[in-house]
Amino acid sequence: MLFCSRSSVNQGLTETEIREGLYTALEKIGNRRKVLAIPPDFTRFHSRAGELTQMAYQYYHSNLTAILPALGTHFPMSDFEIQKMFGNLPRNLFRIHRWKEDLVTLGEVPGEFVRDVSEGRLDYAWPAQVNKLLVEGGFDLILSIGQVVPHEVVGMANYNKNILVGTGGQEGINKSHFLGAVYGMERIMGRADTPVRRVLNYASENFARQMSIVYVLTVIGKDAAGRLSMQGLFIGDDYECFRQASELSLRVNFEILEKPLKKVVVWLDPQEFKSTWLGNKSIYRTRMAIADGGELIVLAPGLREFGEDADIDRLIRKYGYRTTPEVLRFVDENADLQNNLSAAAHLIHGSSENRFTITYCPGHISRKEIESVNFNYGELAAMLKRYDLKKLTDGFNVLPDGEEIFFISNPALGLWSTKERFNDN
Repeated sequence: MLFCSRSSVNQGLTETEIREGLYTALEKIGNRRKVLAIPPDFTRFHSRAGELTQMAYQYYHSNLTAILPALGTHFPMSDFEIQKMFGNLPRNLFRIHRWKEDLVTLGEVPGEFVRDVSEGRLDYAWPAQVNKLLVEGGFDLILSIGQVVPHEVVGMANYNKNILVGTGGQEGINKSHFLGAVYGMERIMGRADTPVRRVLNYASENFARQMSIVYVLTVIGKDAAGRLSMQGLFIGDDYECFRQASELSLRVNFEILEKPLKKVVVWLDPQEFKSTWLGNKSIYRTRMAIADGGELIVLAPGLREFGEDADIDRLIRKYGYRTTPEVLRFVDENADLQNNLSAAAHLIHGSSENRFTITYCPGHISRKEIESVNFNYGELAAMLKRYDLKKLTDGFNVLPDGEEIFFISNPALGLWSTKERFNDN
């Protein structure tokens, strides 16, 4: 059932409209005695999920008894991140998702189904796992809160991904990422109906009906003045709220270009992007826009590591970002990658397939480390001097010496492609 469907493209919803939309939906749901909120972590700060979680707490008060950020494989949130994203919500409400330990398996998507949706590329079964708190916590309402935006693994982010991946387990996360990578990232991004989504939907429909989950989905875009605003709020307990949010996100977050881009410069906010595991959104979201032989420059002052998990970081350093055929060969020949398919998928996602160059300009990683994983290295200070953030605006810019670049201030908020390449895929 759809409880709320509000949108305001360009102008954006006001705080009053957002609160009224949420509270009207919660009134339709009816009284609840024990509520769990599952927002994203700090890597989705711009989703406005922090504000919506605060509003939900103000509505339910002591009946909202726990908040479980959907970490997936990310690091737990720091006190600073919790404060910045969730304000003064009581700290004793927050739980940490331990993705290798605190799990319950709801069921298993058959290998035959995976084979069908992957067009024969894979045939493993997929375990539908969630944090045990969702099943054993005695909640009569689970609010899954987050942003719908083009995504490299599942096509469009959020909806049941927030539950089955965000609070999921190692095997399920690994296999879902690998399914998306093997099927082809460029065939997936910006689409609501993908092989990974079909697997998640199968799990929701067959194994998760006993949980009272309501999805609170936002669409974030830039208003007429260039400021980020919530341009859509969709709340419901089934696919319809996700379908409507995906349609709006495609309008708001997807930029179609007339011709391929020769040089793209991407800024990674140091508070948000500390690893290439997250920072490679600069690659994922621009790859369909960059010309053959083009260049991607990534300004990454916060970059400290490759993986957000120690094992994944080690595997990235061991194998590097390589072409799809190379990574698939590595998987066939090496047990460590066979046992960590998320890492294998990430290596595929982070490659340009030798079609364009990728130059990383990190704040805390050496040239040797960057070049060892198959990226080019750029000196951050020199690049920031050339590409002065104070003088750049999102989109096309011409530098004083006549060089034309395409600048992106936050790759996590959109998807860029030529029409021809998007349609071809």
